[in-house]
This record gives sequence, structure tokens and C-alpha cells, in this order.
Amino acid sequence: MPYASFKDFYPYYLGEHQNRTCRRLHFVGSALVLLLLLAALLRGQAALLWLLPVIGYGFAWVGHFFFEKNRPATFKHPLYSLMGDWVMFWQMLRGQIRF
Repeated sequence: MPYASFKDFYPYYLGEHQNRTCRRLHFVGSALVLLLLLAALLRGQAALLWLLPVIGYGFAWVGHFFFEKNRPATFKHPLYSLMGDWVMFWQMLRGQIRF
């Protein structure tokens, strides 16, 4: 289903993340992405950057395939899904979404 905007997509995205373990895995993956990005920048090791999608998507996809039991939205809506990851991460960090 095409979405006219991210605002239209985000409720669908949240519906695909109802499982608490899945959300936790997303959060951990996103936090590790930020830490790795910071480490790569501070150390000047750009070679570490190839690990960012492996870590970020790896944790998220384990959550979807083994706990949420659905296909990640990334497969059909890659940009909105990436945006959703970070909005959900921020909302979890602020306590707006339970994890």
C-alpha cells in the first residue's frame, strides 16, 4: 500500500512493532549504530562504517523474524521504515513508547 507521507505511514509502522522484544531489539540496534558511528568518527576509521547497516538491520530483522513474526517494512518502504526506526527510537528514549 503506498503512503502519501511519513505521517500516514508511521501508524502502520508502529503496528508492525507490537512485540516488546522486537522493539527492544530495534532500540539496541539503533543505539549500537550511534555508538559505532561515534567511534568511527572519533577514531577516524571509516572502514567501520560498513558495519552500520549490518548492526542496525541485523537486530531489527531478528526481532521481526523471530519475535514479531512479520516481514520488516524495510522491504516495501525502505525510506519511511528507516525514518520510522529513528522516530520510534527517540520516542522510546523519551518514554513515549514502552520498551
